Amino acid sequence: MDERKGEYNFNEIEKKWQQYWETNKTFAAIDCDVRKPKYYVLDMFPYPSAQGLHVGHPEGYTASDIVSRYKRMKGFNILHPMGWDAFGLPAEQYAIQTGTHPAETTQKNVDGMRRQIKSLGFSYDWGREVNTTDPNYYKWTQWIFLRMFNSWFDEKQQKAKPIEELPIPAGLNDVEKRKYIDDHRLAYESEMPVNWCPALGTVLANEEVVGGVSERGGHPVIRKPMRQWLLRITEYAERLLDDLVEVDWPEPIKEMQRNWIGKSIGAEVDFKVDGRGDTIRVFTTRPDTLFGATYMVLAPEHPLVDVITTKDKKAEVKKYRDEAARKSDLDRTDLAKEKTGIFTGAYAINPVNEAKIPIWISDYVLISYGTGAIMAVPAHDDRDFEFAKKFRIPIIAVVLPDENWVLEHGKGIPLTEDLDSFIKAFPEALKMGSVTVSEIESIIKNGYWDAKNSGIVLRGIYISNPEQFDAAFTGDGTAINSGQFTGLSTPDFKERITNSLGQKGLGKKAINYKLRDWLFSRQRYWGEPIPLVHCDKCGIVSLPESALPLTLPPMQDYTPPQTGEPPLSKATEWLKTTCPKCGGPAKRETNTMPQWAGSCWYYLRYIDPNNSGRCCDAKKEQYWMPVDLYIGGAEHAVLHLLYSRFWHKFLFDIGFVSTKEPFKKLINQGMILGEDGQKMSKSRGNVVNPDKVVADYGADSMRLYEMFMGPLEAVKPWSMQGVEGVYRFLQRVWRLVVDEETGNLNPAVKDAGADEATTRLLHQTIKKVGGDVETFNFNTAISAMMILVNHLIKQPVVPKAVVEQFMLILSPFAPHIAEELWQKLGHNKTLTYDDWPKFDAELVKEAEIELAIQVNGKIKDKIVVSAQLDDEQIKQKVLASEKVIAALAGKQPKKVIVIKSRLVNIVV
Repeated sequence: MDERKGEYNFNEIEKKWQQYWETNKTFAAIDCDVRKPKYYVLDMFPYPSAQGLHVGHPEGYTASDIVSRYKRMKGFNILHPMGWDAFGLPAEQYAIQTGTHPAETTQKNVDGMRRQIKSLGFSYDWGREVNTTDPNYYKWTQWIFLRMFNSWFDEKQQKAKPIEELPIPAGLNDVEKRKYIDDHRLAYESEMPVNWCPALGTVLANEEVVGGVSERGGHPVIRKPMRQWLLRITEYAERLLDDLVEVDWPEPIKEMQRNWIGKSIGAEVDFKVDGRGDTIRVFTTRPDTLFGATYMVLAPEHPLVDVITTKDKKAEVKKYRDEAARKSDLDRTDLAKEKTGIFTGAYAINPVNEAKIPIWISDYVLISYGTGAIMAVPAHDDRDFEFAKKFRIPIIAVVLPDENWVLEHGKGIPLTEDLDSFIKAFPEALKMGSVTVSEIESIIKNGYWDAKNSGIVLRGIYISNPEQFDAAFTGDGTAINSGQFTGLSTPDFKERITNSLGQKGLGKKAINYKLRDWLFSRQRYWGEPIPLVHCDKCGIVSLPESALPLTLPPMQDYTPPQTGEPPLSKATEWLKTTCPKCGGPAKRETNTMPQWAGSCWYYLRYIDPNNSGRCCDAKKEQYWMPVDLYIGGAEHAVLHLLYSRFWHKFLFDIGFVSTKEPFKKLINQGMILGEDGQKMSKSRGNVVNPDKVVADYGADSMRLYEMFMGPLEAVKPWSMQGVEGVYRFLQRVWRLVVDEETGNLNPAVKDAGADEATTRLLHQTIKKVGGDVETFNFNTAISAMMILVNHLIKQPVVPKAVVEQFMLILSPFAPHIAEELWQKLGHNKTLTYDDWPKFDAELVKEAEIELAIQVNGKIKDKIVVSAQLDDEQIKQKVLASEKVIAALAGKQPKKVIVIKSRLVNIVV
């Protein structure tokens, strides 16, 4: 760069305006300002890592900042905060390795990322900054947990209520009464198999295990029974599903939540264990297939496995269970993996036909889904079919497929050699109406096989020999081999068999969800302490609210014990306490909360971050909620968003928030790839550091480029050439206003009226940019501004009023240069709160339009006509064109098609 006085010195300019905004608190939101409509814009707050930001992180922040700045200029009272999701394993692992307290590491990382974010000029209200590791913050995370611990869910009213209102059965002694209460709490303790990661020394949620290893670090994960805290998110499953209609979210995100919740309607059915008094309850969505159940499968962890396994099978069963414990749920349910299992030696009685069927264990059945047991119907379930074929278990068809299915899946069956199977199926086939006597006679008379009859023949074979087909039939059809229910359609059969089972006390209609209760505790140090104590006399007792926050004790060694106990179990002095209820000796809970806890409600704390008496003031909450716009990555579609919605609904139930849903509109930004088109990672060496981009080209160039790359939601590769192109555009903007030699206003900028072409283009640009911001089409908004600048820079006289309006629409995208040029134009105040320019509806209409003329699909000419002409007048102009006359060569056109504002197509 040269040293001319008026050059575009982005470093100087950006530091100047960032300091101005901070000193003047330019972006501070005003609580409960009834003079303006409110607009709450939220970014998914980041985890403060040692690596800091890469250029992918600020994409969503830039988009939200453009909207925030635009809405301010449109007269809205904007709340646009930032904070830190700061608890997490990396700081704890670093503490284990170095002895550095996680709080020290976390603060250092926060300071680094705050500097990076501030360098990009985002209009955050930094006075509302929150940090989930701040005791003044997690005091309220603990408070919400305690409210859950002291609440139960009323299924009839579908809402949470104080535990004091729980109806307790009469006749219970004190111990039984306490257990009854504890069994109904929304936060409860349970011994259960969990994903234990020895290397990380903590339990992981199912979502944190990928391919049998931890999502963070890739460490092996095993299944292990441990004492855990859980939250009853399953009680809210129906509301979490139903209320998705109330939010403006991308449909794929809604669908991901629906699939994760996984609602299934079916029946619970009881199978008695042969020779014993035990009962195995299964959940099935297909009670119409009960007559086809030829075996049962229990999850390896099912409590009945120890009870029913015969002596000769115990060693095999134990070995198999040990192997299953080392697999994640995802690995166990992988459809592509080979099915494995062990016969327990025990049998169950099928309740509909009294058939004795073997009981197996297999890892494809999970204790965490349904009842942890299934009835296996191999003819009509893919996994059961594979299992039965492998272990030679009988396959009985109970649903008749259509002809298309049997033709597709029975291609390898030698029809002419299986007459016996077909004849055996005649009575059933006749009864079903799937074949007539005359058809049977015709088939036999014609030598059994002929193409016309092949579907009928195969359906007949399927009734008695379904194992000959290459797949299970999983669709709906007509009942076969099902006693008195034979002949019913699948929906009718489901309803009638469910009613019949209910009448006999053998089952009932049921709804099941794939969603499991939220495994909430972690065996680590760096997390929110759970504010409970264990008392031998009183059981589990919550701390009083006056004892919050319960803070973490200082420790020298953060290594978790090999026993699986949390690190806090080694804080012996902190561990000892008194019971708040009886005053006797007690021990603190040593598990801590997961990282998700603090991020479940942070949007509420931004509303009132310094309130020591409540997590947020009721009036402020009613004013600001719900969040109007939430921007973040699609990778948080299930976990964070689902957990936040759950906590918000609980807070709604107890009257603490005024809205059913926290986030009104959600936008997901796409991933930014490296220049090589691959995901950015240190191992690939393709990570782009935003600090370097800002140092070389300025924050405005980076902001503008990230929005110019393509649609916000698209996946896009980074390009330094693209950054340079945007930087050159900003230099043109600078030169439009400033004389680079003197640093004064460009002499071409004058108090003069604009010509019609300039006026029209300005108003069209104002309309385009404003409309594109509203629809998040930032890339096309930038294109429109580039067109306007290219036009203005060619004019001998540039009207000052036009430049001023352009600065206003540029400012949300490139705020530093816009503020500086606004000042150069003679204004002594920030443009942040100036009105967004208005456009004239008449002026945005085109005066003239250019039309391409095609003859038989080939462009022959281009003409400019008045935008006011109708189709007939345009046709006349087109047919008068010399080039068109030459192309027609005397032929009469069959059709002349006018596509207004684009082209005219002549068909000869």
